[in-house]
Amino acid sequence: MKVNKKNSLGSALLSAAVLFCVSGCAKLGPEPESKVTSEQGQRFLAVLQASNWVVEDVQGQVIAPDQIQVERVWDGTRCRASVTNMGDTPLRLKSVVLFEVAEHGFSPDTPIYGEGFQMLYQNGGTLGQREDIGNNSDVKHYKIPDFRGLPTAYGVLNLNLTDTDNLLLGFAACERFIGRISFDAQQLLISMDTEGLVLQPGERWSLEEFVVLSGERQGDLFNELAQRINRNHPPRKVSPVATGWCSWYCYRMDVTDEIIRDNLDIFKEQVPELKFIQLDDGYQPFFGDWFDPNPEYGDVKQTIADIRAKGFEPAIWVAPFIAQKDSRVLREHPDWFVKNAHGEPLDSSTVSFGGWRYGPWYALDGTHPEVQQHFENIFRTMREEWGVNYFKLDANYWGALQGGRHYQPNASRIEAYRQGMAAVLRGCDDETVVLGCNAPIWPSFGLVTAMRTSGDIRRAWWSFKSLARQNLSRCWQNGTLWDSDPDCIVLTTDSPWNIKGDVTDNEWLFHATSIHAVGGFILSGDKAEHLHAKELGILKKLLNPTGQGARFTNTKLETGITDLGDTQYYYFFNWSDTETVDLSV
Repeated sequence: MKVNKKNSLGSALLSAAVLFCVSGCAKLGPEPESKVTSEQGQRFLAVLQASNWVVEDVQGQVIAPDQIQVERVWDGTRCRASVTNMGDTPLRLKSVVLFEVAEHGFSPDTPIYGEGFQMLYQNGGTLGQREDIGNNSDVKHYKIPDFRGLPTAYGVLNLNLTDTDNLLLGFAACERFIGRISFDAQQLLISMDTEGLVLQPGERWSLEEFVVLSGERQGDLFNELAQRINRNHPPRKVSPVATGWCSWYCYRMDVTDEIIRDNLDIFKEQVPELKFIQLDDGYQPFFGDWFDPNPEYGDVKQTIADIRAKGFEPAIWVAPFIAQKDSRVLREHPDWFVKNAHGEPLDSSTVSFGGWRYGPWYALDGTHPEVQQHFENIFRTMREEWGVNYFKLDANYWGALQGGRHYQPNASRIEAYRQGMAAVLRGCDDETVVLGCNAPIWPSFGLVTAMRTSGDIRRAWWSFKSLARQNLSRCWQNGTLWDSDPDCIVLTTDSPWNIKGDVTDNEWLFHATSIHAVGGFILSGDKAEHLHAKELGILKKLLNPTGQGARFTNTKLETGITDLGDTQYYYFFNWSDTETVDLSV
């Protein structure tokens, strides 16, 4: 099949429509029976099972085996591990290397896909040459060091051994520690980041479940990994998949209550099918002070009432884990925050990225009981008193900030984040949409109903292409782990960033089709006044998301399929600048 330059059969795709609804919690079938069937996969599984384990202390020194013991118990292709202090003194563990493979035996040119720690980064390229997917890398932007200086994926690494032979290495849980897969042209190291926490004499830690999967299509392997994850972290589901409009990509933080009212009037007339109107960043006076009035915005409670009066459901942006220096919450409750070595609130810019506006940010400590009460109160108040039951949670990464000290001294940053999110959920109910954004991916299992899977959209081909790769690499998560939010669908050139690329019709359709292929949230990001008949027609055809992510054969992401039983969608993407390309169905 020939696919036109930068097109993805968008016009044909968007002429179709299907209704799909997910209700209740995801049903878990019988335990998957996994086998590593390929010759290369079987060879590597044997190498893995015969490999050494290593435990390092906070100075990076190897702890002697008579002081520490790692137990690895295999059940088919699944491994459960634990670490025990066999000595008489406490040990501060920096890392537990479950499998140390000095020679993996794969070609350095093997294409790979690996997750980042946080939403804005993914690993691409090959075993011998990692390529960054996304503009905000774990290492350069968030200052999370690669393990032993090797390229490092978090949670999962998939190897395209051939176009029809994939090997997936993944962690099926993330309760206390994050699992890492570090690699280069020769080595593969599979480890847990134990953060320098103290293991007492005789104490035993259970580590996160690890799996090895192989098969012809990477999409099938990711789906099986998702099933295993869901057994450890039952997913939260609400119905149906959200559709609506978001203020951020029209107005950024310059939004006002009057602006929202003006858009509501047009949407009520032209697109009443939208369900949610999402008020994004800009209504609050300071990051951290979510209930305080902001005269520059107006009356946020009146905005919520106006949204309901027009027949829509209100949604609101909140960043519970952060506060800026001038915030009231930091001034009045400095004890609520993650601390530095001197016992002071930790300036996040000293250990990581300090924040995209009004930095440096300070991170609220999810292990602190009063912080947990504070989180619960925020969301219970917004839900019960304000009438909001859809929350976009931004800057969640700071809830799992590295390099700080917690109220609970032996809590990991993963536990701090998960305890904080559990408190957020106590303020919600079973119908609440909880969308994670700028979040740590693996630590969020079972804690959100939806997850942003890319950076912010810009109205330019380079952005459409970059975000499509980010989203399509993660669309296996949609309808399995959570509902995916591929960021907004934009159909007009007006931009608050004044970035206006020379976008062709095919490029607009490439963008729209990539959003449809994810199968998740459909949120318009354009000013209502700029949506005319053509744009409204495309938007309305997108407002019945499939609820499932397309499955792709390999990391090329050229051909994807969404199978709904009596309806199948085939997606074809031309990523090149060649006028037409030949793709197989």
